[in-house]
Amino acid sequence: MSLKLPVKQLEHGSGLPLPQYMSPEAAGMDLYAACADKIVIDPQSICLVPTGISIAIPSGYEAQIRPRSGLALKYGLTLVNTPGTIDADYRGEIKLIMINLGKESVTINRGDRVAQMVICPVARVKPVLVERLDETVRGAGGFGHTGK
Repeated sequence: MSLKLPVKQLEHGSGLPLPQYMSPEAAGMDLYAACADKIVIDPQSICLVPTGISIAIPSGYEAQIRPRSGLALKYGLTLVNTPGTIDADYRGEIKLIMINLGKESVTINRGDRVAQMVICPVARVKPVLVERLDETVRGAGGFGHTGK
């Protein structure tokens, strides 16, 4: 199934590629840094990185913004709110809240692939207040209750 994703390239994103899948079976489209100058993210620092695009997600879907695994492994670069959610009714610029968890400063240059975006269906539910929940084998066990 192929959905159309309207993408508006903002002035400061001019000349950069639109989000794109980097392999035929990729789940996420790479997003590009639309910074005017390089951005240096020092260890343990948080930075807002512009992408230079806004999108119109089809109703019933969301965009999840996720880190790129290579940047995480090589440099400790990730996203603070991962996955970040972009709602279908948001029309502002996609900006990435990046953090450097590594030991060295990381430089982001214009056009660097810095995150990925996955378009996912969203289920709408109606919360219903109940006195008790059905029992399961797991019950309330969590946070490592099954061991290492």
